[in-house]
Amino acid sequence: MMEEQEEQPDLSLRRRDNEGERFRLHMVTWNVATADPPDDLTSLLHLNSPKSPDLYVIGLQEVYSGPLRFISDTVFDDPWSQLLLSTLAPRKYVKVSSIRMQGLLLLFFSKLDHVPFIRDIQATYTRTGIFGYWGNKGGVSVRLSFYGHMLCFLNCHLAAHMKYATERVDEFEYIMDMQTFDCKKAPAIVDHRLVFWFGDLNFRIQDHGMHFVRSCINNQTYNLLWSKDQLTMMKKKEEMLQEFEEGPLDFQPTYKFDLNSDTYDSSGKKRKPAWTDRILWRLRPKAPPPNEQDGVDGKTLRQLEEDEEYPLKIRQDLYTSNMEYSISDHKPVVGVFTLELRKMYGTPLVRLQAEGDWSADIDAMVLYSPLQPFPSSTWDWIGLYKVGFSSVSDYITYTWVKDDEVAFNEEIVQVYVSKEEIPVRGGECVLCYYSSTLQCIIGVSEPFKVHESKVATEEGLVHEKLNGLNKAIASEDLWN
Repeated sequence: MMEEQEEQPDLSLRRRDNEGERFRLHMVTWNVATADPPDDLTSLLHLNSPKSPDLYVIGLQEVYSGPLRFISDTVFDDPWSQLLLSTLAPRKYVKVSSIRMQGLLLLFFSKLDHVPFIRDIQATYTRTGIFGYWGNKGGVSVRLSFYGHMLCFLNCHLAAHMKYATERVDEFEYIMDMQTFDCKKAPAIVDHRLVFWFGDLNFRIQDHGMHFVRSCINNQTYNLLWSKDQLTMMKKKEEMLQEFEEGPLDFQPTYKFDLNSDTYDSSGKKRKPAWTDRILWRLRPKAPPPNEQDGVDGKTLRQLEEDEEYPLKIRQDLYTSNMEYSISDHKPVVGVFTLELRKMYGTPLVRLQAEGDWSADIDAMVLYSPLQPFPSSTWDWIGLYKVGFSSVSDYITYTWVKDDEVAFNEEIVQVYVSKEEIPVRGGECVLCYYSSTLQCIIGVSEPFKVHESKVATEEGLVHEKLNGLNKAIASEDLWN
């Protein structure tokens, strides 16, 4: 099993007063070549690491999307999403957002503690394959506000083959231009405070012959290949690329391998190894000196003032390929980052708690109190979840906030929950307030125990199963 490299202390990230808190981000990009997922993702997700991430971002390419599978995946999660959910949910990670465009899949997971502080979530996609009409190539993105800082994650699969380096850059710039969001602060990708660009970018190693490339790989003298890496070469002349940073390619090229082996392409085509799978990032440019700010527009100046008041720093702690997995002709690439930021807010919008003892024997009450103004709606709802739930839609039951409001004063609101909706077997649970206007969870209660029903009859268990079957139908109301 691959172990994490030992991290070296970085004085530039030493904690200073009001400078911020640190968050660990674990990113994966992997072209899975239509394969079903492996049985175990422990190594890929560093599940045995003593430092657990705050956030996981997983970008996959070439997820199998044959007609029958793709239709089933529109109703149920695809096998990759199912495995990631079942692996991370017991560790108290929640899927905050995901988006799929044919074979491109992007998933964003967060520790439950951070979920009420992740807002303004939007996802979109751009096709570039076959004149922009086919989604076999292109980009999918998830953007959000993390404690007030605008982040964007862009997973791309760009044009293949050695000779299309310029076309790959054109596709990337097209995706950057086309993707827009309903957000005044960051309507375009470049407006975000921090952007991650990753995926199967398909840049190759040119000029060097096969013998030299394989010799450098065998001797681990990867640096001798860097100058002929197409992405490195294109960055020298493309201004947009120059704004993106990348760690050193100090690991084996991740393409192309024989299936179920660590042997580079032994077929008749003998494709040259390359670093096709990459993770780059762009921190929004810093403020120009005061004497150069005369021509800067008001929006940019406000961004610059905000950047100064709420600083954000990024450090890459690990950038490597994982040779353990061989189901694809690509090896996965892992990037681990430390984000240090000063929170723009540290209080959730709503405080929630379960009132009294809960069981399926009696009706129950939820108490909630708004802690800050927010745009409430008659479509807001409170969900009851088992501890270890996987996503917003993984609720046991829910109650509409306005419909079931039974009392109100200026500070505390009481909401009624029918005993028929409470699980008869009980368990550890939490309550989550979902804002339909903000389209995210804005409050999470402390865990509490739902007691097993004293009259847990067979009829009650049947009713509970029927509730589960009705969830899919009820979800139509919640998301539409």
